[in-house]
Amino acid sequence: MVYGEILKQFFFSKKKRLVSNKQFKAVMARNVRVSNGTLVLYVAENDCGCPRLGVSVGKNCGGAVQRNWLKRLLREAFRQSQRDISPGFDYLLMISHQLSKKLNKSANSKEAAEHLDFEQVKASFLALAEAAIEKTRVP
Repeated sequence: MVYGEILKQFFFSKKKRLVSNKQFKAVMARNVRVSNGTLVLYVAENDCGCPRLGVSVGKNCGGAVQRNWLKRLLREAFRQSQRDISPGFDYLLMISHQLSKKLNKSANSKEAAEHLDFEQVKASFLALAEAAIEKTRVP
């Protein structure tokens, strides 16, 4: 079943998620942070050998519907990019303060989509992941 093995690479299983507050704080405690005008990414090494993702979207980004849409967007960008990023790291992804101001002014998800699209998020995530990994290698 070669096809099934290929599909498994794109799954976003529980072992690839950061779920507890303790895990989030551990990543943030490493102080490896990179950002651009769209996203903020914290990175820390892990022992599981696969990339893991945590997503945090604050209430200043809008209502529950808009925040859940943003979280799905960020998770999908990770899911499709997980083969292109370094394994063995935990990634904590957040919306930047600049973007959250724009999103907070938007009344609904359609207006928010004008500020943010999937390809933009995916490209931002990949660029930030690469920059963060370089930052961890420099003493």
